[in-house]
Amino acid sequence: MTVARSLLLFVLAALAEIGGAWLIWQGVREQRGLLWIGAGVITLGLYGFVATLQPDAHFGRILAAYGGVFVAGSLLWGVVVDKFRPDRWDVIGSAICLIGVLVIMYAPRG
Repeated sequence: MTVARSLLLFVLAALAEIGGAWLIWQGVREQRGLLWIGAGVITLGLYGFVATLQPDAHFGRILAAYGGVFVAGSLLWGVVVDKFRPDRWDVIGSAICLIGVLVIMYAPRG
């Protein structure tokens, strides 16, 4: 159950960080205004709190593993929200990152 909880937290963290960055992007690049930017800043702050809920106590490990989740999540966000179509290299790179997440977080340690 701990692995399932950890994976769920990674997904929630990705939604908060990617969503927050997207809101800021919309506020600045698409000129949607300060409300979008403010919502993005708050959402990015939520990412920081979600990351602290991971069961592993090592900040560096959590952040390193989350990097792989961020890569895959960003591409998926682009597909769903921005109608981006990743090519095979995007998919392969993302898969490599996710394998890295599994190794960093869930490999047996002695």
